Amino acid sequence: MFLLDFLDQTIKKLKSQTANVITLTNLSLGGFAIIFALHANNLRLSLLLIFIAALADRFDGLIARKFHIESELGKQLDSMSDIISFGVAPALLLYQGVLHEFGGPGTFFTVFYIGCGAFRLARFNITESNGYFTGLPITAAGCLATLSFLAINYVPSQTFLFIIIILSFLMVSSFKLKKV
Repeated sequence: MFLLDFLDQTIKKLKSQTANVITLTNLSLGGFAIIFALHANNLRLSLLLIFIAALADRFDGLIARKFHIESELGKQLDSMSDIISFGVAPALLLYQGVLHEFGGPGTFFTVFYIGCGAFRLARFNITESNGYFTGLPITAAGCLATLSFLAINYVPSQTFLFIIIILSFLMVSSFKLKKV
């Protein structure tokens, strides 16, 4: 009987942390994407890791809802992971890929994007869920920024400065977007 109770408690604990483990996987992938973005010959690997992090981000919430294990800790952990994977990692990817060519303005708007992403996440964390996002979610902004990297060889460099500025303002804007 003792062994069965112990096993049951262990399974419950593991189940309760499943979403957080997936969230930490998202964070880890974002961290590795940053490291690879800092080495210019690994930018494509950084891009791939950001997209895999987006998959992990999608599944952590689904798992939390399916197993009824949503928590305030999970919400905060998700935001911290998102700022790494969809704020810092895509910004550094674009910076290393093209924005560094603009000197100070490239650096400024790289950091501005990260700041707007952090603001967006903080605002999300203090508002009640009403079925709508206010502003562009950082995951979407990060994926769009990352996706734009694929066009570096095909469009003028100034386009990327424009993209990062527009995504920054979209994240902190007040338009409503229905959750899916």
